[in-house]
Amino acid sequence: MATGKQGKVTLVSAGPGDPDLLTLKAAKVLASADVVLLDDLVNPEIVAFAPRARVIRVGKRGGCRSTPQAFIERLMQRYARRGLHVVRVKGGDALLFGRAGEELAALRRADVTVDIVNGVSSAFAAAAGLGVSLTHRDHCQGVIFVTAHLRDHSEPDWAALAATGMTLAIYMGMSRIDSLCATLARALADATPAAVVQWAGSANERRVTGRLGTLAARARAAGLGSPAIILVGNAMGEAASFDMDSNDAGSEALRRSA
Repeated sequence: MATGKQGKVTLVSAGPGDPDLLTLKAAKVLASADVVLLDDLVNPEIVAFAPRARVIRVGKRGGCRSTPQAFIERLMQRYARRGLHVVRVKGGDALLFGRAGEELAALRRADVTVDIVNGVSSAFAAAAGLGVSLTHRDHCQGVIFVTAHLRDHSEPDWAALAATGMTLAIYMGMSRIDSLCATLARALADATPAAVVQWAGSANERRVTGRLGTLAARARAAGLGSPAIILVGNAMGEAASFDMDSNDAGSEALRRSA
């Protein structure tokens, strides 16, 4: 199977699910792939962009049986050393909560050439679906991307994150949505606008908006689960679909506050 040419690996960002959100560069890279390693959350329709590649599914999802990370890294090295172009396809943006740092380090240690193709993260797709700016200047000065699961299985310092006044884009938080919303509501306010968007940017997208204090219950009632993004901050009150889920005048005041 050796080809005599120098192999390489490209980390490709598949975006949040809609194939139309795949970048032109990603499509070109997929067309040139010899081997495609496909993440579980990637829309399987993406393989149509790689007609000549061998496709290997390497699913990784929280709470589910997953392909070991070390095995994925060995696969990339093995095929690249045979002179093949390996395309590792990740959902959203490859550099955001996708273990790209570990894969880059492993490939560099093995002296394997690696490139990166950026993409659309689910936080941006969720914001687009809601029709809001994550950095609306009337409400915040920035956005924080944070995972609800640290490597040691502990949780981030939610109170410290709340104190920044930034919009919080929380990944992999659905299994802890009750505790994180309760902690954030104490640090911010029960009426702080928030949203949950499941399958952001895909044809199956579903969303719930409302007050932080009742968001977890509303998301459960709507049947929302992983994969989903949780967005917290006053900017969420700008969503056209914003539902205060309460007659509390404080919610309306907070939504309109600068």
